Amino acid sequence: MEVRSLTGRRELLDTARAELTIRHGVLLYGPAGIGKSVLVAALVASSAAHVRPAGTVLHCSPAEEDARLPFAALVDLFARVPESCLAALAPEPQVALRAALLRGGTPDGDRDRLAIRVAVLDVLRALAVGGPVLLVLDGLQWLDEPTAEVLAFVLRRVEGLDVRVVAAERVAEGEQPERPRCCPPGTVELPVPPLTDDEVAQLLHTGLGADLPPAVLRAVQDTAAGNPWYALELGRAAPRDGAAVGLGRTLPVPQRLRTLLLDQVRTLPETARHTLLVTSTAARPTLTLLRAAGLYDPAADLAEAERLGVATADADGTVRFRHPAIRAAFYADAPEYGRRQAHALLARAVTEPVEQARHLALAHPYEDETTARTLLAAAESARRDGAPDAAFELAGLAARRTPGDRPVERADRLLAAAEYACDAGQLEEAGHAAETVLAGSGSARQRVRARLVLLRNAGQALRGAHALIEEGLRDADGDPEAEAWLHHWAAVRGLLCGELEDAARHARRAARQAAVAGDTDTRIGALATLARVRSLGGEPVAADVALEEALALAGGAGAGPESWGLIRMRAILALDSDKVTEAQERVTELLAEIGEFAGVEEVMATLVSLTRIQVRAGHCREALRTAARCTRAVADTGVQTAPALYAAALAATAGGSADEARRLAEQAVRASEADGDRLFLLRALAVLGQAELLAGDPRGAAAAVEALQRVRELGAAMSAADPPLLHWYSDLAEALVVLGETDAAGAVIDEARTRVSGEVPGSVLAALERAAGLREAGLGRAKEGAVRLRAAVDRLRQLPLPIELVRTLIALGAVERRARHRNAARTALGEALETATRIGAVPLAARAGDELARLEAGDRDGEGRPELTPTEARIAELVGGGATNREVAAELFISVKTVEGTLSRVYRKVGVRSRTALAHAMAVAVIASGAATVSVGDDDQQQATARAVTISQPGRVRTPRTLGTRR
Repeated sequence: MEVRSLTGRRELLDTARAELTIRHGVLLYGPAGIGKSVLVAALVASSAAHVRPAGTVLHCSPAEEDARLPFAALVDLFARVPESCLAALAPEPQVALRAALLRGGTPDGDRDRLAIRVAVLDVLRALAVGGPVLLVLDGLQWLDEPTAEVLAFVLRRVEGLDVRVVAAERVAEGEQPERPRCCPPGTVELPVPPLTDDEVAQLLHTGLGADLPPAVLRAVQDTAAGNPWYALELGRAAPRDGAAVGLGRTLPVPQRLRTLLLDQVRTLPETARHTLLVTSTAARPTLTLLRAAGLYDPAADLAEAERLGVATADADGTVRFRHPAIRAAFYADAPEYGRRQAHALLARAVTEPVEQARHLALAHPYEDETTARTLLAAAESARRDGAPDAAFELAGLAARRTPGDRPVERADRLLAAAEYACDAGQLEEAGHAAETVLAGSGSARQRVRARLVLLRNAGQALRGAHALIEEGLRDADGDPEAEAWLHHWAAVRGLLCGELEDAARHARRAARQAAVAGDTDTRIGALATLARVRSLGGEPVAADVALEEALALAGGAGAGPESWGLIRMRAILALDSDKVTEAQERVTELLAEIGEFAGVEEVMATLVSLTRIQVRAGHCREALRTAARCTRAVADTGVQTAPALYAAALAATAGGSADEARRLAEQAVRASEADGDRLFLLRALAVLGQAELLAGDPRGAAAAVEALQRVRELGAAMSAADPPLLHWYSDLAEALVVLGETDAAGAVIDEARTRVSGEVPGSVLAALERAAGLREAGLGRAKEGAVRLRAAVDRLRQLPLPIELVRTLIALGAVERRARHRNAARTALGEALETATRIGAVPLAARAGDELARLEAGDRDGEGRPELTPTEARIAELVGGGATNREVAAELFISVKTVEGTLSRVYRKVGVRSRTALAHAMAVAVIASGAATVSVGDDDQQQATARAVTISQPGRVRTPRTLGTRR
């Protein structure tokens, strides 16, 4: 058995294994190819330890032709039964059984049939005396009836015996097993479900040793519909060229699969088979459509097909094949002339323009200008109706039907297909079409358009697109509109790569050239990009001016697709100004508007924006759902995009888990680095830092510093100064305080304050106040720290930012707890826990709960004991274990100076004056429920008589990582 065959089946296998330990039987059922036999083999293999060496495994796997042979399955089952077991039977049962096994005469009459049943039962009893017995019945549907009757008699009588059955039965889609009587009473029946699309992709990757092109993979997934055997058969025969499906070209169905699926169908009358071919050709077949196509009595033909379990007509007349693979197999099995005839019939029968054009093209597979024009018009109609996939296929067919003496028209139509493919997220197909035009067109403008498709295809990965843009500008020279297009892309590239001044220069140039050319759309896009650049550079007024000019050109916020990106930008600017409710209303309305009509890029950008807003608004559960929706929106492209990963990581920091947030953020960082996208690299690193901070321990803080220092460096290199960056500065300062690096934290806070303008949002000031308050407490000035933290809390109470409020309340509660102000700590932490629980902020609720638990532990243990911070506790632990200051610094990624200063505070709190005394104190520490009491002795210990110190648990022990690799 190949391990890859268990893809997507581990949970079902575990369930079956568990059931087999408490029941006498497990029956797995499902359609052909769904993986029943693989599961049976895996279940038997995992049960072998229970059965062997003392026990017995009896196995049969009958085939269809065996069903007509009496006792064929019983012969297989008894092939491994020792002759001594038969010899020990009473004479009459022994003779009857030997006859059934073809080792004697032929059984005859009811008495012999009963004797056989008794003999088999006696053999099982004898075998069970010597150890467990496992009967494996793989293929109940093909059991010959005499064997089935014997098993039904025997297995009703195994109560009290260590006899178990593992069985599998093939049933049609959606049907129940027909032979559970061949299993013991109480047997659990487990359906084997289809695999998910992701599981099919994993199965194909493992089984084929390579990934299929995205378009081919989608076709296999759609046709296999979760059936693993169908998927592997289709995958092995599938073309490795993504352009080989679509545009009228269908997925090949190999002969072996066609034989399995169509064996009985080929026995149908010619009229029924013709009806099924037309049905397989139609996009949405109905009895009405089939009659309109000229079929005489399609209902009668389909009744024949339904009898064989092939296809059926619903009450409303909709015709459905039992499985998509049957439909694909029937179409593939038909001769080419038959398929063209079916398309011709449907082209005359359907009324929907897009489908009519598609049938017309496939009925006339040759160059024809009239057909090409019809197809292109239908493609434009499909795009307007929000069906970019259909638009791409129709435009591609238009290009293929364009006569060879019209190369300009053919290239234009191929470029239209490429643009529609971009809209649909079919990147490989878009790239193939654009490269074809770029290589063969003599028109400079067409080559520019082809490059624009390739730039769109690059997504966030524009760092390497400089040459593509420069080549395009040379082709565009003297064409203001084409120049505007390329300068706009140069501006977008500069924005993503952090080259803000270059980005602004290109955006202004693009806007000017677009104005000269009268290209309003490009001018709007250039101004929107300029607004983003100015916002990132900390110039909100200039950003708003550019954005308002763009909106005026677009005709206002309700101007349709031209205004969508502007609405998102306005919402993000509102979000950065703490106007969270306004931002959410705008993006929610936008998402409802674009719903069915936008391409993948628009949908993903809107969902990422909504995730950011929901996290800030404290709608943590909704943020998780939005991020998951974003992930699904890009899944079909076959590309893991940094924005989607960033959104998923951000949502996980709010409502998921720190580990999940860290994993996703690391993936987002890698994807951004691979793309050369510094804009999303900033965001991904910031989320990674936030995820590491969630644990509140030195290890996480060290990893957070590592990520957030990169944010600081990137921001400085980009001359960025927008509000999110200042929030990330405060996170960096907080992480440095946790490590005891208070001087460095102060420098970060001071640097952030120099970037604060008169327009700075209240949330930025609150974040910096929180960091400053934690720093004061870290310096031993708890009172001053609490004052700053309360000021931050008061400021945040006036803003709709519950996540920030919870973070600040937890910080305040922790400072008050360490200062032994227990009532104040309990009030702050109680509010933090209640708020975090209400909004679904799972990681922060856990942090608040941990702090409350430490507070309660302190209440039980009494007052008056100073407490070590997590970093102090970790340093004390390492020094107590014999580490030098330099070794401690290396372990915690902090400076030796910080270790020395922290160690001095530890000595004061514990009441010792030497490393030896501290080592003794740590050796006798009693750690319980997240706290510990340390007694001390010797000369230093005598000065600390009756003193004890509470040591906060350091939390999880983990080496800081650089994107998942240990240093």
